[in-house]
Amino acid sequence: MSFPRVSSLKTAELFRRRLDELGLALPFDETVQTGPAAPLSQPLSSVCGRIGNRWCILPMEGWDGTEDGRPTDLTRRRWKNFGLSGAKLMWGCEAVAVRADGRANPNQLVLHEGNLGDFVELRELLEGAHQQQFGTMDDLLVGLQLTHSGRFARPNDKRRMEPAAAYRHPILDSRFGVSTDDNLLSDDALLRLIEDFVAAARRAQRAGFRWVDIKHCHGYLGHELLSAYDRPGLFGGTFENRTRFLRNIVAGIRAEAPGLGIGVRLSVFDFAPFQPGAEGTGIPSVTGQYALAFGGDGTGLGIDLAEPVQFLELLQHLGIDLLCSTCGSPYYNPHIQRPALFPPSDGYQPPEDPLVGVCRQIQATAALKARCPGVLIVGSGYSYLQEWLPAVGQAVVRLGMADAIGLGRMVLSYPELPADSLAGVELRRKKICRTFSDCTTGPRNGLISGCFPLDPFYRDRPERQTLLALKSPSDAAD
Repeated sequence: MSFPRVSSLKTAELFRRRLDELGLALPFDETVQTGPAAPLSQPLSSVCGRIGNRWCILPMEGWDGTEDGRPTDLTRRRWKNFGLSGAKLMWGCEAVAVRADGRANPNQLVLHEGNLGDFVELRELLEGAHQQQFGTMDDLLVGLQLTHSGRFARPNDKRRMEPAAAYRHPILDSRFGVSTDDNLLSDDALLRLIEDFVAAARRAQRAGFRWVDIKHCHGYLGHELLSAYDRPGLFGGTFENRTRFLRNIVAGIRAEAPGLGIGVRLSVFDFAPFQPGAEGTGIPSVTGQYALAFGGDGTGLGIDLAEPVQFLELLQHLGIDLLCSTCGSPYYNPHIQRPALFPPSDGYQPPEDPLVGVCRQIQATAALKARCPGVLIVGSGYSYLQEWLPAVGQAVVRLGMADAIGLGRMVLSYPELPADSLAGVELRRKKICRTFSDCTTGPRNGLISGCFPLDPFYRDRPERQTLLALKSPSDAAD
């Protein structure tokens, strides 16, 4: 399928016309306000601390750490850019494994006793850059995302899966190396893993992080447990059992790291896994009923937010007020989670205009915010909006559809976008992420993380030529 590029929608009228053609109720403001009264400039107050504006940097999974889980100069460069961004909420900054076998790649960061000082330095680098650029960090709230990759663990070899799944899955098992029940985590194993999360949270607090994110998104272990409807034992079946992992981690943190804030990044809905169909366009891997989607309606292609609302109510009961809304998984239905015109090398062509995926996430987030107004919700999925990102983000915040706007891929190419937007600086078109997906294709093929097309630092590295060789001539020309 061919869809018009967002960069071609250069006026409000053209952008509005495209939204109307797609039947999308996506709000945007034709004028992005600046100054202290602007919607995106307004502060937020969380139980975790004060947040100086409505921009948030989302956590990304780095492929540039050392084999023993330490950051490198490439990691430090990325974190410094986070500090220079102007955003006041750092949502975990990086997906950090709580133990080595939970890594999604052999170069993912791991927080352990031996590298605690490295994480202190990372945080101080980010905060120092922010202080120098903006004069204060009193309203900067920095957290650390804690994760175990579960089914998608690849801790020792970039080419070899070592899955630790929550349950047997009729589609994903064969795709990702689950061949026997030996690949499943037992209840006892999950109880031990909970202790690892709590221990990592204690270390994060000692490293000076104000809060931690207990990751429940994108098909990783915390998220997969939420759809363990048929799993027997302590962690499956009922909603109470499927949220026991989170509740026990929270209880452990409260007991052993008092004063440490907690947030959750949640895939608030999911679809059935997709696969390439005719001419490479994505199609569902299953037709008919699909009962393994948390936040799904049973069809594999629709949304039912009843359980996600229940989850947010549980967060409030636990004294947690920070939630980052996302959806699906980059491993099996990336077009809903990371809308893009150009798929990664292991993906499929988008089956819908990516604007549909952006709007779907924004509307689901707004529905949750309306049901649970006491939760501070950060929205995701905005990078595909490109030049229209601040205009839509401002409207979303102004209308109370979300409390803050999260940036992921965009920060790799254009870390200063929040600061430029707040200051009324015209967006620098040559830095705007065009969703070429090289930041995914590179790591999927064992390369480091970074924006190879638009960041001169990465464009001039030898990995750029390796990446171009992996792509088709037509893609390389883009």
